[in-house]
Amino acid sequence: MLSNAHTKLRLDPQDEYMHTPESAENYNESMYFNVFDFQQKIGGWFRLGNRPNEGYAEMSVCLYLPHGQVAFMYARPKIADNSAFDAGGLRFTVVEPFHHLKVQYVGEVILLNEPHKMQNPAEAFAQNPRFECAIDLDFEGISPMYGGETVNLDGSPIDIIPEKTFARAHYEQHTRGRGTWRIGNKTYPIDGFGLRDKSWGPRYWQAIHWYRWLPICFGEDFGMMVSVIGSEDQAVQMGGMVLQNGQYDLIQTCTMTSEWDENYYQTALTAQITTESGRQYALSGKVLSLIPLRNRRKIGLRQELHTRITEGMTEYECAGRIGYGMSEYLDQIIDNRPVHLAF
Repeated sequence: MLSNAHTKLRLDPQDEYMHTPESAENYNESMYFNVFDFQQKIGGWFRLGNRPNEGYAEMSVCLYLPHGQVAFMYARPKIADNSAFDAGGLRFTVVEPFHHLKVQYVGEVILLNEPHKMQNPAEAFAQNPRFECAIDLDFEGISPMYGGETVNLDGSPIDIIPEKTFARAHYEQHTRGRGTWRIGNKTYPIDGFGLRDKSWGPRYWQAIHWYRWLPICFGEDFGMMVSVIGSEDQAVQMGGMVLQNGQYDLIQTCTMTSEWDENYYQTALTAQITTESGRQYALSGKVLSLIPLRNRRKIGLRQELHTRITEGMTEYECAGRIGYGMSEYLDQIIDNRPVHLAF
């Protein structure tokens, strides 16, 4: 998503639709939505990642419910091509590019009273009750688009190494989400705010050493996305934006500190943010509910790479306002520990 004197950033309304897959085996095209209802203090996120050259999609539904419960489903349904985001009962529809999209799901979820049990997925899926779930949400853009595809100045794709890539292109947008979700015989009306994103290009979850991703909304007029990405050589890349009254002010620097529990799951965080306009923000967050997820990939016959992603619904405070969003922490796990605990 970075550009320089030899490249430019490109984003067209057509990018909301599906792209022709590249030849790389690990080609991924994914879309993600989250939404948080401030009044009920509940929220959720939804992701479909098509991997057409591998013949399956990654499908995730995660709902943060009252009293710390989490309703969750993950599957790898088979897909024949990259013609749509529609797999495993989850479907994303573009009604109007950059303005209006729909999320719908019909299927099962497991209900976790102890979401941390997802650290062992086989046991969690076997030992927790299942309920029928139906989701119907409309997402409306409340901000400009942020991001796109970095291309050469003539518009041609840049060269990348598929095995070391997380995405060729990525964009984000703050949103308002309204609709309903039903779990068993309980229906929740939803009216809240959140963020959506889309990526395409080769992806391995092990291509990034660690990151901290904070998508946040305080209301229709104020939101943030804070991104801190670390590499094996100790380099740290900071970015993101602050939404104020319909415009994005890009983040220039971010100093961030996290608190951890005995499992190295984040419990709280603080951040000091400076934007390109010179504005400064003091941000604090308290994790309300967290579910740990993982991705594992074998290299050869013996080595297995282990990536952990902790997904925390988080209550934030900034400039005297309370908001909600995610603290999503990705780490490679080495010797049973996340590789980075300084952020």
